[in-house]
Amino acid sequence: MKPEPRLGIPGGQTTVDDDLAFWTGLKITAIDYETLLTAQPKPGIEQTIFTAKLTTASARNLYVSVTQLWQQQPDGWRLVAAERTAASHLRKATKEIYPPNADAHAEIKEALGLASKTHRRVLLVFGASWCYDCHVLDLAFHRDDLAPVIEKNYEVVHVDIGEGDKNQDLMKQYHVPMDKGIPAIAVLESDGKLLYSQKGYGEFEKARALSPETLLAFLNQWKPDSEARTIK
Repeated sequence: MKPEPRLGIPGGQTTVDDDLAFWTGLKITAIDYETLLTAQPKPGIEQTIFTAKLTTASARNLYVSVTQLWQQQPDGWRLVAAERTAASHLRKATKEIYPPNADAHAEIKEALGLASKTHRRVLLVFGASWCYDCHVLDLAFHRDDLAPVIEKNYEVVHVDIGEGDKNQDLMKQYHVPMDKGIPAIAVLESDGKLLYSQKGYGEFEKARALSPETLLAFLNQWKPDSEARTIK
């Protein structure tokens, strides 16, 4: 009998039977795949990364990202290892949102200038390219129900924290604690006044667990014509 593939999940590993139970329990009625990467790291080995959009029996969409490692054997290709995310209501973005050479200080200054002219506020999103939930949050901000609210009310600046060694002065300035995780958000008035920061909380750290409705409520709460006027 051939050995079972190694299956990784958030927090550790699982068995084939338990993973099958995970997929069955979602009660999927339709699946759409988007292949993000296909590569051969060495002869006889193929790596595939894809995102699956799952339509469930309740008509809600869920997203799971999967990395698979296949090995060529005498009788064909066999799955030897795989790793997946938990099912999320938000899909992971695939673009680079934290360019390594970006000057966050200059971008914030520019955003404040634009915000003062257009009567918007500035949304600072602290994160890093390696952060899964940072990509999830960014893609959520491009949803049809969220993007218009952001475009009308905010100038968005992505602040790269690298491996915890970049823009730490900005995190301190805007009261965003590193130990509460990323992504983290701060909201500024157009004159630079801090209106909201996560301070002792980590509300956005697990962006994959947040519903679009929760994000929309947050954006509406802190937009310029809202009644939210003080630092949280």
